Amino acid sequence: MQALDLKIIGAGKSFGDFRALDQVSMTVKAGTIHALLGENGAGKSTLVKGLVGYSLLDQGTLLADDREVEIRNPKLPNALGIGMVYQHFTLAPSLTVAENLLLARGNMPWRIHWRREREALREFMRSMPFRLDLDRVISSLSAGEKQKLEILKQLYLRRRLLILDEPTSVLTPQEADEVLELMHTLTRQGDLTVLMITHKFREVLAYADDVTVLRKGRLVGSSAVAATDQAQMAHWMMGETRVEQKSVDRAPLLAAAPVGLAVQSLRVRNDRGVEAVGGLSLSVRRGEIVGLAGISGNGQKELAEALLGQRRIVSGSVAVDGVPYHASRIQMHLHKVFALPEEPLRNASVAGMSVAENMALRNFDRAPIRRQGWRLDRGALHKQAQALIDAFNVRPPLPERPIGTLSGGNVQRAILARELGDAVRPEDAVHVLIAANPVFGLDFASVAAIHARLLQARALGAAVLLISEDLDELLELSDRIVVMTDGAIVHETAAAEADRAQLGRWMGGMVTMDTRDI
Repeated sequence: MQALDLKIIGAGKSFGDFRALDQVSMTVKAGTIHALLGENGAGKSTLVKGLVGYSLLDQGTLLADDREVEIRNPKLPNALGIGMVYQHFTLAPSLTVAENLLLARGNMPWRIHWRREREALREFMRSMPFRLDLDRVISSLSAGEKQKLEILKQLYLRRRLLILDEPTSVLTPQEADEVLELMHTLTRQGDLTVLMITHKFREVLAYADDVTVLRKGRLVGSSAVAATDQAQMAHWMMGETRVEQKSVDRAPLLAAAPVGLAVQSLRVRNDRGVEAVGGLSLSVRRGEIVGLAGISGNGQKELAEALLGQRRIVSGSVAVDGVPYHASRIQMHLHKVFALPEEPLRNASVAGMSVAENMALRNFDRAPIRRQGWRLDRGALHKQAQALIDAFNVRPPLPERPIGTLSGGNVQRAILARELGDAVRPEDAVHVLIAANPVFGLDFASVAAIHARLLQARALGAAVLLISEDLDELLELSDRIVVMTDGAIVHETAAAEADRAQLGRWMGGMVTMDTRDI
């Protein structure tokens, strides 16, 4: 296959009176990696969905290999070899990895020759920088493993142009570099063209050939990467505004600070009944952020779900402030345990309910929202939501809008508002905060705002367990970092003394017993 050359001329798209995309033109040269940057709502998703026929553009001309094409549905992009890895997964959860790969081909025969197909899939997997068990059911995969499969699926289909929407958000640094190095190799060979949506300047500077920046639906900057720098790209993205980052006094951790969260000999099984967390013990002191690092699929997902009452604990114990904790809704309220789960639209909200209703899931059964038995005071519910929306900058600022229609960043802001909105009052201060990949796929400003809130919770005395696959995030925010491999804690270090490369080796299981004592 030969890499595709794509020219976009005067692309536009409106939703009612709102102009989401306005006269955007850009060239994605064959055999290159082209980075597309912009804040949430800048028009990036609108543009690329038009390219794959998911949401048709209102105006504009597209040239594929200098031939004009009109994309009216997904069939033509498929025929041209244009594929996309979405930020939200497009996998069949009840099927296996192998079945999802075959399903992606379409036009399946009435009878599948499984021996031949499995051998071909195994050969394909052997050529990839990361591999998945072909027999794993999708519902048992972590977010990071699902992201890998989405990329593998497109490579399996031998795309000529691949659109990647935040492709490395849930990958370790080593995995991210492997994926992008593979993209780099394929583009240099002339086999593939890549259009990559990202918020990570390091990835742009290290791997992209060209960069285009959108702001409020318009093109504001485009350049060869070699001719620009991070400061210029940030200026294009945000204009003259500055990222709002609340000043938080990062006081030194007190040696005598009490333990807020204590996990002892915890054992948890995954969806297949296999032990995913095996005798894990860890503690987080009040006023401390402990970062939990690890390659996806090593038990972090199951650990977080067990601590939040979403998965049964086989054995072991959990305590909050020295008191046994069983993760029921009543106990979470009693012990002031709050959470920012992974994939908040699936794990922390009800997509069809309004923003106001989702923000009240913590306190709908208490005054002032509950009145006269089980009657909801809609006025109080709306007033609470409006205050939280304003305080946490949720956009659009519409309490009655279904939360499922918000962008990923604004869904996370809404959940953050619900969980931490009252934390500034001493009587409502968070005791334990469990955050799992809290900024996955979010833009520059949203990441800064959420990080500031995590630091604020620490400053107010919360014990914060930050589960993340982004080492940069852990090194920036944590007081202490622990590494989880095969369901157990295998390494611990003060964040200030941590070595990035060494952490990566522990995460990948590359440290042998002989070197642990060196």
